[in-house]
Amino acid sequence: MISIGIIGYGYWGPNLARCAAESDGCRLAAIADFSSAARERAGKRYPAAKLYSSWQDLIADPKVDAVVIATPVSTHYEIALSALLAGKHVLVEKPMTNTSAQALRLIEEASKRKLVLMVDHTFVFTPAVQKIRDLIVTGKVGDIYYYDSTRINLGLFQHDVNVVWDLAVHDLAILEYLFDERPTAMSASGAGHIRGKPENMAHISLFFPSGMVAYLNVNWLAPVKIRQTLIAGTKRMIVYNDLEPSEKVKVYDRGVDLNESPEDLRKLLVSYRTGDMWSPQLPLKEALLTELEHFSEAISAGTEPITSGISGLNVVSMLESAATSLSRRGTPIEIGLMRRAS
Repeated sequence: MISIGIIGYGYWGPNLARCAAESDGCRLAAIADFSSAARERAGKRYPAAKLYSSWQDLIADPKVDAVVIATPVSTHYEIALSALLAGKHVLVEKPMTNTSAQALRLIEEASKRKLVLMVDHTFVFTPAVQKIRDLIVTGKVGDIYYYDSTRINLGLFQHDVNVVWDLAVHDLAILEYLFDERPTAMSASGAGHIRGKPENMAHISLFFPSGMVAYLNVNWLAPVKIRQTLIAGTKRMIVYNDLEPSEKVKVYDRGVDLNESPEDLRKLLVSYRTGDMWSPQLPLKEALLTELEHFSEAISAGTEPITSGISGLNVVSMLESAATSLSRRGTPIEIGLMRRAS
């Protein structure tokens, strides 16, 4: 049984604590938060868990095997590094760190100490995204043309990160999981409409070696909440709507076929294919619970988790490239390849 300590009991921490308490293979041992009100709420919900006002004290607790970090992004590196140096396994909320250099340092430390370092890319563990991965890997979708995502809503404005680091990070993690290839370049343009706040809307384009492209539309200042992704392949197309209570994934046997005439290339004909639509049945298990169980299994078995430190590093590297492109009004930025070899 892995003893878990939760650092941060604000917005996301209560969800992580609940799943740690419910997860097979885990035991919620401790919770740390500087807020006395947060500690009071945690104590009422989990009377058996030890409560700490400082994360340093929780990390020093010898009965804690692993820490789950749910604090602002700017604090991730310091807390995660301290936990690794103390011999604790680490699950850190997305994005992993502020910079790829920090992410690489955490990866090296975890590897040296043979500890599990995992990033909380929750969408990777949703039944919908895992089903889409299966459809792609088994060839049912064919070669991928594009990934087109809209992730918009009204709020929640963050004070320490812009909309790319808050919302686009989800799609970057999904792309990292779904496809074996990595983007070689990306461009991002955006704007901030609230004085004193970071960019609240952005459009991001990613370019892949195969010719596949990905387009991400993220926005904190939209009148409606939309979470929809289109994936088009040579064989089938997928519509993924995360807000649907059921039938989140719909697979369409639709597309175009090119009838080539070897005698005259000018007579290329496009035919349209309009077949059936079907929606695969998905498990109802909560993604966060699946993630916590995966974390504990990786610790017990000594295996690398799906959303490992390397995965987190790749996502942070893409976020950095997007930030650079934003500052240059959409200029395409080459994404460094050296970190993926680590």
